[in-house]
Amino acid sequence: MASQDILIVDDEVGIRELLSEILQDEGYGIVLAENAEAARKIRNQSQPRLVLLDIWMPDTDGITLLKEWSRNGQLTMPVVMMSGHATIDTAVEATRIGALDFLEKPIGLQKLLATVKRALSLPAETSVRAPTLERLGAGIAIQELQSTLSPLRGRPGPVLLLGLPGVGFEHCARFLNLPNAPFVSPPSNEDLAQAPQELLNKATGGILFLRDLAWLDRRAQLGLKSILPKLEKQRVRLVCASSKPLSVLAGQLEPELLNYISQLSIAIPSLAEHREDIPQLAEKLLADAISVHKLGPRYFSPLALQLLSRQVWAGNLDELANVVKSVAITSRDGEIDSAPLARLLSQFAPNGSISAESHSQHVSGLPNIDLSLPLREARDQFEKLYIERQIDLSNGNMSRVAEKVGLERTHLYRKLKQLGIAVPKKQRSTEEE
Repeated sequence: MASQDILIVDDEVGIRELLSEILQDEGYGIVLAENAEAARKIRNQSQPRLVLLDIWMPDTDGITLLKEWSRNGQLTMPVVMMSGHATIDTAVEATRIGALDFLEKPIGLQKLLATVKRALSLPAETSVRAPTLERLGAGIAIQELQSTLSPLRGRPGPVLLLGLPGVGFEHCARFLNLPNAPFVSPPSNEDLAQAPQELLNKATGGILFLRDLAWLDRRAQLGLKSILPKLEKQRVRLVCASSKPLSVLAGQLEPELLNYISQLSIAIPSLAEHREDIPQLAEKLLADAISVHKLGPRYFSPLALQLLSRQVWAGNLDELANVVKSVAITSRDGEIDSAPLARLLSQFAPNGSISAESHSQHVSGLPNIDLSLPLREARDQFEKLYIERQIDLSNGNMSRVAEKVGLERTHLYRKLKQLGIAVPKKQRSTEEE
């Protein structure tokens, strides 16, 4: 694809062909994509001059793809959304994410040409938003990781990312890439074994990313070895991830290959090392699930977020995303409480249990809760214990309590009244003054 081409993304072949004919007659170069996956591959290998993006597609909808490009720093070209039955809210959301305009189907000829002309008349983007690792969190561990990776962006030489499964290897690899540069990742060993040169050609000027060396078989290793001498000439940076430590890889990979790959190794923190990020990550993942699956408004209760924070996440971010998606789809609109979440988490946690620290916290509180009560009454007992404990820890500072439990002050005071908890005298006298 040439950088001056217009990319048309639509699952309806008739729409693609019609738009293609009209724009080619006007002298524009055209590239077609029948779904989001095809568009994603094209964008990973080049930057189109303009994208006409359908909203409703069978694999991934256009709004989700637009968000993905925005997160990855790839939304550096004008994008015009298209749909025959989108709501005003959808159009507003697309614009908020970064879409330039919105075309309603059936698209009129004059409207199409005027929108395309306006999009292409805009000056090329000269400043690209600085990339971040916000999809991994914002805690100290992620800040330190970003500080480690930032000086390496755009530099040559291989990088090996080490960590537990699901820690966000691909986010880190994409962070290392420059804006508009290709990002190629073979989906299977077979691709690397049969067509290593083709992968190398696609990645020229960018990154070739291998998702997990722990699964690299013998044939794929040979394919990778065959292109190692050509990486520098074609300006391709090899970034590999491994869910197994170097000591294990040493028994799986050829010494020459491992020696090359591990010249620069970086450890990626597990979710347990930045547990404070879990509530914010869960809320972002919930918002994504609501958008992708066209769900009604849903939100986690403070207790549900506390439960997620205490969980042992063996699969790290990937497992958290799966749990959030599952509970989002199976819940009703409104608040997602801790009870349905606890049932689901018991199936995800190792041996169906939560962490030892969390378990000890539960055991210490259980004698004060009558487990024979109906759920609502037992929950009230727990909330009372929980809030009283937070008041003690905050020395009666209700502003701090409200912040810690995730409630507005007025909502917190209503909750105190409902549960029969007295406002600390010190706090009451301060407010009366």
